[in-house]
Amino acid sequence: MANNNYSHFQHLYFVLAGIPGLEQKYYWVAFPLGAIYVIALFGNGVIISTIKSELSLHIPMYYFLCMLALADTGLALCTLPSMLGIFWFNYKFIAFDACLVQMYFIHTFSAIESGVLVAMALDRVVAIWNPLRYSTILTNGVVRRTGAVILTRAVCVVFPVPFLIKRLPFYRSNILSHSFCLHQDVMRLACASTRVNSLYGLIAVIFTKGSDSLSILLSYVFILRTVMTIASGEGRLKALNTCVSHICAVLIFYVPLIGVSVIHRFGKHLSPLTHALMANAYLLVPPVLNPIVYTVKTKEIRRKIIQIFVKTKITSES
Repeated sequence: MANNNYSHFQHLYFVLAGIPGLEQKYYWVAFPLGAIYVIALFGNGVIISTIKSELSLHIPMYYFLCMLALADTGLALCTLPSMLGIFWFNYKFIAFDACLVQMYFIHTFSAIESGVLVAMALDRVVAIWNPLRYSTILTNGVVRRTGAVILTRAVCVVFPVPFLIKRLPFYRSNILSHSFCLHQDVMRLACASTRVNSLYGLIAVIFTKGSDSLSILLSYVFILRTVMTIASGEGRLKALNTCVSHICAVLIFYVPLIGVSVIHRFGKHLSPLTHALMANAYLLVPPVLNPIVYTVKTKEIRRKIIQIFVKTKITSES
């Protein structure tokens, strides 16, 4: 009975943290942060529009890249209101329910991105292992079903998380460690046992990020074994070169993720600044760097960006 009563004690809002130690310099942080969001949204928008308009890019590899760009756009938009609210307007409050919504979408888009990276790895496996049957194996129907599975898995796995938080009582501190709401961060403020939350969080991570990282690793083991059977060195190099962008995307996503996980588990002694910077890197680095990596490697995307800037220049001059 006591638990039912305690479950009604919840804060009306949480207080978000900026970057510890830089409170007096938020004005200077605001402009680089705004530029980061502009680059992320513009870059991913260009990728999506280029793949949509260029018929030569209507192949599975670029369909999956379009999914990655959509996930990155969603991830950037999830954190945009709270981050800019803090650094542009010094507004650090977020309503309890709004925090749960933000948490849900951050973890959902992160799970989608992880799933898309697996799909891209399998795309490279098929392209290198059996290039002659690439278009017959990865048909548009297969790509659509793969996208539907990735989306459904992410939505369903993350769906219970806000409700597991909602049932907990919060009547002590309401100050979060980051500029946005993450499950681990909100959970640590609860005034009751969080064993169920921790267990479900662990299962969700193993089912998504854990299985995905293992699948990507096994995919590249298979790719390397296949590449080693190619007779010419030039052929091997050409095959591996098609994987460079994807390898970069995997590292861009998983290195900050592993860093945040390790710090949450074992970095209690580290400064709040380190925690804040790693969490920001985890959510901001992939949406910013992925478009840059794929722009460098894809001439059609480079051409689209040049066309945009040339058109803008001509319009302004006229």
